[in-house]
Amino acid sequence: MRSAVLVVIGLLASPVALLAQAAAGARIDSVATQTAANSTSINFVWTLVAGFLVMFMQAGFALVETGFTRSKNAGHTMTMNFMVYAIGMIAYWAVGFALQAGGIGALGTLGGFDQINREFSVNIGGHTWGLFGMQGFFLTGVAYNASIFAYFLFQMVFMDTAATIPTGAAAERWKFSSFCIFTVFIAAVIYPVYANWVWGNGWLAALGRNVGLGHGHVDFAGSSVVHMTGGVMALLAGKLIGARRGKYNPDGSPNAIPGHNIPMALLGTFVLAFGWFGFNAGSTLSGTDSRIAVIATNTMLAGAAGAITAMLYVWRRYGKPDPSMLANGMLAGLVAITAPCAFVTAPAAVLIGGIAGVLVCVAVVYIERNLRIDDPVGASSVHFVNGVWGVLALGLFADGTYGDGTNGVAGGVRGLFYGDASQLAAQSIGVVANIVWVGLTGYAAWKLTGLMTGGHRVSPVIEEHGLDLPEMGALAYPDQADLSSAVVISESVRPAA
Repeated sequence: MRSAVLVVIGLLASPVALLAQAAAGARIDSVATQTAANSTSINFVWTLVAGFLVMFMQAGFALVETGFTRSKNAGHTMTMNFMVYAIGMIAYWAVGFALQAGGIGALGTLGGFDQINREFSVNIGGHTWGLFGMQGFFLTGVAYNASIFAYFLFQMVFMDTAATIPTGAAAERWKFSSFCIFTVFIAAVIYPVYANWVWGNGWLAALGRNVGLGHGHVDFAGSSVVHMTGGVMALLAGKLIGARRGKYNPDGSPNAIPGHNIPMALLGTFVLAFGWFGFNAGSTLSGTDSRIAVIATNTMLAGAAGAITAMLYVWRRYGKPDPSMLANGMLAGLVAITAPCAFVTAPAAVLIGGIAGVLVCVAVVYIERNLRIDDPVGASSVHFVNGVWGVLALGLFADGTYGDGTNGVAGGVRGLFYGDASQLAAQSIGVVANIVWVGLTGYAAWKLTGLMTGGHRVSPVIEEHGLDLPEMGALAYPDQADLSSAVVISESVRPAA
């Protein structure tokens, strides 16, 4: 009898239990949906805030370059760093973003929007190799899509970082009109196409899945895409525009032309180091990825190591710890860690940054004395030389603990020292591709710009007395006159290319 009662009770209770179970399941599904929505929202906020930090790096570049140049050109140098932001942004919005990201596909961390997916590709050996995107010009076709707008903002400020690097190498003798037009070429074509190859589903990223070279060319935050690109153009601009008047003696030996405000340059270095947290950690595009803590710490350690080794090197070699080289040492460490920051241990980050600090000191002297390229701020040494080192460092020190699925390849990213020599090969191919693409297109853009503006270089008289008033119509320091580094007006100057 008791068993029968229990059976009846069980039968009566079953629908209630099933209903309760269904309700619980619905609640679980609701919680999961809400959690996913919250994660996406966090990722949006993180990406935007990181983009804001990177935008503020423009102030750092302006301070560094202006401080390292003479006061008679301070207004001109500062204005180039100001206007590269506006000019570059509009050119990138109109053309560059589509060429870079028009075929990127789904943005997984930013809501999964996948309707920007037209990539111009070629088929070779049965594999697809992307060359440039074909969708998103003027941000059309994606009106008000938050995923694309957030991604555009973040990628735009990266482009702007690359575009501002040549302004330091050609400072104190570059026509403002020529600078404006050359910036359009950088933002609209030169930078975006290479960025597509690495970050936009292009052929360098496909080296892993197509031919088995590691995970393809990997650059987490831009040692090659941003810094090498800007560095190659800095070398090119410095070589083609020619040295500043009085930089070299008739026998070819260089003269020092000191900057007018070292505290300004050091302050700018701090601003850049601060913005670099957005640059590197923001490249996760995910505030819910706990790796951001590792990335930020590695970034900080590498920058510090670069400053210390640069200090020790110049102190031992020249007898004094030159402040300008300490600043460039920190920047070199930051540039070098930008590619491998997510994939290496803290000791490796210190080693990478420390090597960068010495490399930049050696490179500054070599470029100035052997290549006879006058680079007032050391832009090519910081960004090109250490951009190369950072990309190769990833191919050496990536330890396989992060990056599963990067560029469509399973498993973590591993470098040579952790068992994958092919990753170093992919990194090397990316370096060569950058030099060739940016070098050739940059040269063509430089020549075309020169034809449009009657040459890139200001006249000897303008260069002698300063670019501020003749080029900008206003003096940076109207109550001062700087003729401390003046040279003879009659000195011959090689025509600008």
